[in-house]
Amino acid sequence: MRYILPLFLLAPSVALAHPGHEHAGGFASGLAHPLYGVDHLIAMLTIGVLAALIGGAARWAVPGSFLAGMLVFGLIGVSGSESALVEHVIIASIIVLGVAMALALRPPLLVLAAFAAVFGAAHGYAHGAEGTGGIGYVAGFMLATAALHGAGFAAGAQIAARAAWLPRATGGVIALTGAVLAFV
Repeated sequence: MRYILPLFLLAPSVALAHPGHEHAGGFASGLAHPLYGVDHLIAMLTIGVLAALIGGAARWAVPGSFLAGMLVFGLIGVSGSESALVEHVIIASIIVLGVAMALALRPPLLVLAAFAAVFGAAHGYAHGAEGTGGIGYVAGFMLATAALHGAGFAAGAQIAARAAWLPRATGGVIALTGAVLAFV
């Protein structure tokens, strides 16, 4: 993994898979925003899937930490500042979450929640920086994200109930998708 991270610094910002939002505003735009970016969509669904697979307190702590980080940095992003590193962290979130699933990692809940918060912060910052709708816009992307976490959780429960190899295979596909997005 330590050899992959430097590659992200060289990769183009293809995580901008959601053009046309640069001047979006209002609740409806915020609600739609996470659905238009494949990078956001995959990461948010994966947070829910991972929470379902781990179970226990992770069911609430992982999505909750993601949402908390997203809210704080979404509000900062609305201020209009930009960061080139954010898009790299977004892609890294997909890869790291996918690898965690593929390897069936079960880190301590505090570590997992911290990663979720950092990933949520990057996604929130990107959402906030791409919109101009203030609080309504932020409320929209928060609600959409919570719904995506819920959908991911439902999918994760189904994945866990199937063949034992399916969660790992799903994680591998997610990590591979993140790697492809990094270099497309």
